[in-house]
Amino acid sequence: MKSISLIGMVSLVLLTNVTIHAQIKNAKTATVKVFGNTPAAKAVIEGEGKSGKSAQVEWDRETNMATITYDASKTNADEILKRIALAGFDNEKFLAPDDVYAQLPKADQYARTLKPKAESQPMKVISQDGQRSMPAADHSAHQAAAETDAGKGKDTQLTNLLNQYFALKDALVKTDASAAANKAALLQEAVKAVNMNKLAPAEHTVWMKVMDNLTTDAAAITKSKDVTKQRVAFASLSLKLYELAKVSSFGSPVYYQHCPMFNDGKGANWLSKEKAVKNPFYGSQMITCGSTVETLNK
Repeated sequence: MKSISLIGMVSLVLLTNVTIHAQIKNAKTATVKVFGNTPAAKAVIEGEGKSGKSAQVEWDRETNMATITYDASKTNADEILKRIALAGFDNEKFLAPDDVYAQLPKADQYARTLKPKAESQPMKVISQDGQRSMPAADHSAHQAAAETDAGKGKDTQLTNLLNQYFALKDALVKTDASAAANKAALLQEAVKAVNMNKLAPAEHTVWMKVMDNLTTDAAAITKSKDVTKQRVAFASLSLKLYELAKVSSFGSPVYYQHCPMFNDGKGANWLSKEKAVKNPFYGSQMITCGSTVETLNK
């Protein structure tokens, strides 16, 4: 009887997979470890991974293995795994933001084996009176470093990213398509260099939402030699970088500026480290066209 039941179970699983493949066009499958430990976790993981007829997720609570089936023409495994991580569940590609994990019900919180361990505390010593105490330490160097970091901004990875963006903006102000392509390539490298696991919780959450768009827009600028097309991609890039800049901290103000004329009067925005308007969408044609609509990191 057990053998018959096992055969029936295997048949059911195979039938389910065939049905899913039949529903999803251009179906591709990936198997990835997703951490969780409760039936509620299963519901969230599979629910967040599902996307209409373009993606399905089957998660095994015992093995923590998720089988992802998706329409490769509409989505990819990374997009699905990002949604799952943003719901609070670590996986082999993306870690959940700390604040989102902390909001999970206690019963649904799992051992975060993929999360980098915090630095160990100094070893405790036993004093002559038998009481445990922490050895005194000179933290002046650490304090000085912290003050330096505070002056430069909370995360040097994002500071570098923003600096590469400013260089790209300056190239577009000069209407230099070749320089813009080169600066966009450096921006792509800056995106790749960001370690999301070292970002602050709010930065981490936004980063997972915008990282692919930043890469796509930067790549479009790099590949194009037409400054008009570069500026269209720059408008999209600026919008995503603004979302990130709003939750980040840099050592000096960042100005969010608006051009009302671009895109047939629909307008577009950009970020600048200078309060004076230097329009990247028109360059010397209308260099001062625009205004500052918001100042970040005051």
